[in-house]
Amino acid sequence: MDVLINVFVGLHIIGIASLLGGFLTQMKAIGAGTARFIPAMLHGALTMLVTGIILVGLREMDGGTLNHMKIGIKLLVLIVILALVYVKRDDEKVDKGVFAAVGGLTVLNIFVATVWT
Repeated sequence: MDVLINVFVGLHIIGIASLLGGFLTQMKAIGAGTARFIPAMLHGALTMLVTGIILVGLREMDGGTLNHMKIGIKLLVLIVILALVYVKRDDEKVDKGVFAAVGGLTVLNIFVATVWT
């Protein structure tokens, strides 16, 4: 079971890397006002959602203890990220505030995952 959990943790990290990497590649475009949500950002967020749900299920099946408040907050932040990216995915330009919000929420999700113990 540990190997399976570790595989999904790795996939979850790949998802966050895709989301954050997509944001970081658009940093120069934010200043120019031409930033847009690239497909990697949507796919990364969806990967995080699916692997996160699977990880919670695997941890519950394994008998591990979970902090449901932490998981709920991470899920809520991810749903907001997904909603923003999904709605604006076809726009040629995304408002700087919306784009910055997605980046900030992504970083927030990383810190909730790593700092909250």
